[in-house]
Amino acid sequence: MEKKKYYITTPIYYPSANFHIGHCYTTVIADAIARFKKLQGYDVFFLTGSDEHGLKIQKKAEDAGVTPKEYVDKIISDAKDLWKQLDIEYDKFIRTTDDYHVETVQKIFKKLYDQGDIYKGEYKGLYCTPCESFWTESQLVDGKCPDCGREVNMVSEEAYFFRLSKYQDRLVDYIESHPEFIQPVSRKNEMINNFIKPGLEDLCVSRTTFDWGIPVTFDSKHVVYVWIDALSNYISALGYLSEDDSLFKKFWPADLHIVGKEIVRFHTIIWPALLMALDLPLPKQIFGHGWLVINGGKISKSLGNYRDPREYIKEYGVDAIRYYLLREVPFGSDGTFSEDLLVTRYNTDLANTVGNLVNRTLSMLNKYFDGVIENSPIETDYDRDLISLVISTKDKVENYMDNLQIPEALDAIFEIFRRCNKYIDETTPWVLAKEEDKEPLKNVLYNLLESIRIGAILLKPFLMNTSKEILRQLNTDMTDYETISEFGQLEVSKKINDFKPIFMRIEKKDEQE
Repeated sequence: MEKKKYYITTPIYYPSANFHIGHCYTTVIADAIARFKKLQGYDVFFLTGSDEHGLKIQKKAEDAGVTPKEYVDKIISDAKDLWKQLDIEYDKFIRTTDDYHVETVQKIFKKLYDQGDIYKGEYKGLYCTPCESFWTESQLVDGKCPDCGREVNMVSEEAYFFRLSKYQDRLVDYIESHPEFIQPVSRKNEMINNFIKPGLEDLCVSRTTFDWGIPVTFDSKHVVYVWIDALSNYISALGYLSEDDSLFKKFWPADLHIVGKEIVRFHTIIWPALLMALDLPLPKQIFGHGWLVINGGKISKSLGNYRDPREYIKEYGVDAIRYYLLREVPFGSDGTFSEDLLVTRYNTDLANTVGNLVNRTLSMLNKYFDGVIENSPIETDYDRDLISLVISTKDKVENYMDNLQIPEALDAIFEIFRRCNKYIDETTPWVLAKEEDKEPLKNVLYNLLESIRIGAILLKPFLMNTSKEILRQLNTDMTDYETISEFGQLEVSKKINDFKPIFMRIEKKDEQE
């Protein structure tokens, strides 16, 4: 039986010389979703990458005394190192400077020009260089860019335009007839009411005032402007319009584009219109998440709240950082990053709920049965309650993940561990150990170990190192997703491996002081 296909993307990133924890959020979320789909048996393609053309890159390279390509090469190497340290497992990393992408963009531009969807004209408007966006006077906020708050400049130049206005009615019809297309709903309403229905203007898609971009093949003065270049990565990465388009035929349309709320407009208006012009199916869903902020504000060096994410990873461990990003922030809303909250989450959920549970359960098994796993046919009301919760968790997690409720999915998994801790209090194994009949104690410890095994398997997409270490300590071969549908798969008469606490409690900095 052929596997189900799943194609998930993050936006390609502007090469920033200073990555902060907010840059990591989208990619960690996408990685967890991709890993969960793989765990379920899907054939998954996870794409991420970098958007490397434009005036601001050219200017920064000039200031640094290097070529634009040399400038971005160094940053991309740094980005890939960060993704590796965060355990990001992408299937492809696309760069808009890759030869195959350049060729595809040129073919798309020529195709749209030949069919009349791109035409030459003159652009005069207000331009924000950092955002690479044109704005009308009415869209400005206090005379400045509505996205970044910086100054805009009046520019006038010859340019090619994409007939975005031509697709206005089709866009509205599609969005309104496909309620799942833009999520959350607040983003959909914002796009329709604030941008589309007031009237779409044709889009400037080439520039002549700089040359760090993809050349227009039939007009050497022009380079392709950012959005046709950047947005086309989702199909160029799959081989669209190339000699080998097998990946495109296999995976397009995308199942999910995950983007930050600041670029929802480009992904839900410009990108669908381009696909309509190319006569291609639209992605199934575009999800615009919120921002990660510190103390209610953006993260930046100038504000003094910037730290390289690798510093957090070194101090707390990669699973702690992934857990915070996945669990603390309601997906779709803005969230706060705080080391104080990170340590609280670490101590409460990772050290106490999981780490202490695993360690004391294995310690009891070592103490009472020399580390050998045994089982008993005894069943009490406490057992039935625990087993019922554990077995029902798989469906709960799948439902949450299908609806992109990532924190809720993680909380459902951790409910297994919380219930196990309660089960220990209910069954008091240290009291049972004093009884001559050891069968009740065998039953309690087996139920705990089997529940921990199932919880660890469910954790695989989220906290890979934690999951792997728990399963190693249990010395079990029953680690596949298919083994968690039925309780009682943990092997008996096997001795657990050596073990030590997975998470050690962290004293908060103010407590240390």
